[in-house]
Amino acid sequence: MSEPRCTTDAMALDQDGYAPVDHPGVTVPDDRRSWSVSWPQYTPVDITPPELRPVALARQVPDWAEAAATPTDVNDWDLRRSTALVPFELDAQGWPLHPHGRTGRTGRNLGKWAENAAADPIVVAGRGAWRRVLLITRDDIGVEAIPGGMVDPGETAPAALVRELREETGVDLSDHPPVILGQDLVDDWRNTDRAWVASTSALYLLPATVTAVAADDALDANWYPFGSLDQLDAAVAAAGRTLYAAHRPLLQRALDHLAK
Repeated sequence: MSEPRCTTDAMALDQDGYAPVDHPGVTVPDDRRSWSVSWPQYTPVDITPPELRPVALARQVPDWAEAAATPTDVNDWDLRRSTALVPFELDAQGWPLHPHGRTGRTGRNLGKWAENAAADPIVVAGRGAWRRVLLITRDDIGVEAIPGGMVDPGETAPAALVRELREETGVDLSDHPPVILGQDLVDDWRNTDRAWVASTSALYLLPATVTAVAADDALDANWYPFGSLDQLDAAVAAAGRTLYAAHRPLLQRALDHLAK
């Protein structure tokens, strides 16, 4: 039996061999997803944006990114692996491997190589038929999502939960202890074989909705009915918007916790 070949969609690579940042990547069959399965013909597409490519980084490093042009330039792999929310391995050349296997994409469209820690505060107000969840409209992809973002260097996840919520919605819950729901990989649109997002998701419960005003990375902030994902989907669709697919598992986990 012949080896499966990588297949790429019609989105063209540029003259330097890079793909658009939203390229879906080469097709990875389920039986080739695991890094333990040999696949010599695997050639993922590189979705590194212009500002993170080696030539650009040599001139100027964005304030949200590390200077390492490749994982070879990273010198703290032991620390990164020991503090990761989700354990990961390095390959034979010392480069990080996505914990869930091949993605069909390589390069970096995130601040760091390997895990990029995020914080996602799920704010729920009211009970029963009056239960609502606070979502923002993301300014990068224009979908309805949980407020949140990346944990800053030296910052704890609990601090990032409060900061991101305040920055994006104006809601300050620094005096409200959250329920930590989990620490998981997120199916973020920027993920690659070498850089990915893992999030601490937390549930905040309020007796009633509070005023939320979009700011920072949010175009809008709204409260939506939250009796089920189907109800949320319908409400988001009625507003002419789409729910961010990567946050569906986190929202379902919040619903499951509320049902206990």
